[in-house]
Amino acid sequence: MVELTIDGIKVEAPEGSMVIQAAHKLGVFVPHFCYHKKLSVAANCRMCLVDVEKAPKALPACATPVTNGMIVHTRSPKAIAAQKSVMEFLLINHPLDCPVCDQGGECQLQDLAVGYGASASRYQEEKRVVVAKSMGPLISTDGMQRCIHCTRCVRFGQEIGGIMEIGMVNRGEHSEITTFVGKAVESELSGNMIDICPVGALLSKPFKFSARTWEMARRRSVSPHDSLGANLVVQTKLDRVLRVVPFENEDVNECWISDRDRFSYEGLYTHDRLAHPMVKGEDGQWREASWTDALQVVAQGLSNVREQFGGDQIGGIGSPMATTEELALLARLMRAVGSENVDFRLRAIDPTLDQAVAGVPWLGMSVADFGELDRVLVVGSVLRKEQPLLAQRLRQAAKRGTQIFFIDSAAEDPLFPVAGRITVAPSQVPNAVAEVLVALAQNTAEPSTPDGLANVQPTEAARLVAAGLASGQRVGVFLGDMAMASAHASLIAANASELAKAAQATLGFLTSGGNTVGGYLAGAVPVRGGLTAEQMLQQPLKAYVVLHAEPALDSDNGARALQTLKSASFKVALTSFRSAAEEWADVMLPISPFTETSGTFVSIEGRVQSFKGVAAPYADTRPAWKVLRVLGNLLDLQGFEDETSESVRDSVMVGGVEARLSNQVAALPALAAPAAGLERVADVPIYRSDALVRRSEPLQQASASLPPKARMSAGTMAGLGIAADAAVRVGSAQGEVVLAVQLDDTVAPGCVRIATAFNETLALGSGSGQLTVERV
Repeated sequence: MVELTIDGIKVEAPEGSMVIQAAHKLGVFVPHFCYHKKLSVAANCRMCLVDVEKAPKALPACATPVTNGMIVHTRSPKAIAAQKSVMEFLLINHPLDCPVCDQGGECQLQDLAVGYGASASRYQEEKRVVVAKSMGPLISTDGMQRCIHCTRCVRFGQEIGGIMEIGMVNRGEHSEITTFVGKAVESELSGNMIDICPVGALLSKPFKFSARTWEMARRRSVSPHDSLGANLVVQTKLDRVLRVVPFENEDVNECWISDRDRFSYEGLYTHDRLAHPMVKGEDGQWREASWTDALQVVAQGLSNVREQFGGDQIGGIGSPMATTEELALLARLMRAVGSENVDFRLRAIDPTLDQAVAGVPWLGMSVADFGELDRVLVVGSVLRKEQPLLAQRLRQAAKRGTQIFFIDSAAEDPLFPVAGRITVAPSQVPNAVAEVLVALAQNTAEPSTPDGLANVQPTEAARLVAAGLASGQRVGVFLGDMAMASAHASLIAANASELAKAAQATLGFLTSGGNTVGGYLAGAVPVRGGLTAEQMLQQPLKAYVVLHAEPALDSDNGARALQTLKSASFKVALTSFRSAAEEWADVMLPISPFTETSGTFVSIEGRVQSFKGVAAPYADTRPAWKVLRVLGNLLDLQGFEDETSESVRDSVMVGGVEARLSNQVAALPALAAPAAGLERVADVPIYRSDALVRRSEPLQQASASLPPKARMSAGTMAGLGIAADAAVRVGSAQGEVVLAVQLDDTVAPGCVRIATAFNETLALGSGSGQLTVERV
């Protein structure tokens, strides 16, 4: 630590830190534009010039390292004169369009111009004009002439997003921020560029001209889209959500959010938003009903099934987007009517998974500790798309020397250095983990092979991964969505658990959805012989209660799910969107999305985060926890007396959370049998992950939401005699579709990568299994 004096106040600062950081520690404001605490120093704007004693001229506080005994003046005549001169230069070409600029009211330039700008400009010449650049459906560049060349956006792309999608061309006053020719900005974190732009050059395209910042109410919330639990500030006007921005929480999302979190609100008020309870008549026509009538129909329908066929013929299917309170009441309702059939994991298809992983799966550590690991193995995950902010933490860790390894079926670029990778067909992922385990065991002082893996011969790639894990001090092994959605999920978990023990590593699960941990804690999983969601949609029951889910696109086999639901005698959908259920339901009850209800999400690290509704319910919409409570009352069931969502939450959290989290795996290591023929690699694209995101028009215009193609490696295509861009008929045990072929050498040999959660691929059924491919 070194000691320096800023504006007459002594302060200690770490050696190598900058004057501006020491000033901020003191609470002394130094005007700046290009400096950002999460980005590298650029010293472009020069607005932070300060007076340092014994220095011949003013120095930039953001790029001047502190030294012992340094004396700094931020408000001396010399500093003020320098800062005012810089402001005059910055305003030379800046247009006077604050009244029509969306940044007005939250603009750093506007704020600082009041204190450091003159009342009139001495510059009389024509101002420059910059042509708008196309950066895609999310970022507006109509005001690029406002740019002050701070390069925050460029540095964000390189350092946080991991990809340089925009840069600066030309010099002097001809400098422009631009994209690469013909390219849009496609990063899953790109919306943060809007937040860090200090002027109105980069703006939110969906929000543009919607409201002024001072007209909007601001309320905190939590993201429902991935298990990190990113903290949000939701901004509303006249009880309508108009914008979502990050709430800074260093332990969770730092000061960033993903584009999925930021723009999903555009799906809240779509044309198919369910406004009133709907009941299907005997003629098959939908009719609006009052809440009283609709709930009576539901209560009567469930009572009839219970009396005629027994309570175990009723199934409850939730969603990882549902709040802990909603899932707890769904589970309570099912058990009160005599059914153990309750689940929210629609993509989990391994029937032995609950026996293998008996506890509440979680990250195994805090999110902050996750970013401090020095060796990481990720199994079965498209990390950037499933967990964009966790991928960002690993990106920063990689800069500090962390080695990151992958075992997957599609070697998608995570936009950070990968120390080792094994890319195999989905059926061989358990065996690839086993190879690393055996290689690690053979490298110990007393070489031994785990039981059941005696015949495993590690490949060179497996030995590389094993050597890397063995060299670490803080090691983590993590299982992603594709691993847990595999038909061999329990095998992968068993082998990964043994590998973690052998490497003295922490085993963690990168769970999907906003509330998977909360769903487990709420008891919304089957016990005592109950059916999983996969089994409920495979073995038809007489009645279903479906909460927040869109079975056609949220379940592993959407086509079969629709057939099963249609064959049931009574189906109730608690949904926010009409199109999610009108094809199969008998009653649709309009329930609130996360913005219109109070509730709790439990994040991947076991962090309990409660929130209130940020906007009034749309039309006749009601919070789902209230609907389930009233339904329990109408059925004369015990345990439905809660008056508040907090009461439901407290009943779930009895005994705390931490003691219930467990990644203990009971299954033993083993090998999976090789599969014959072509295998399907099914990923869920980032903007197709849930019902709300799928209805956000700006996100559906992004490249990540383009219609699916049949993606294969060059070797696989050659073996099939197929050329890129050709049309092929892809068949499965369920059905067939016609798709265009795309060359993709990141896909494992002998595999075809076809995205799920699209209507275009619904006919293919399950995301795992064998495919046939033939030219059309």
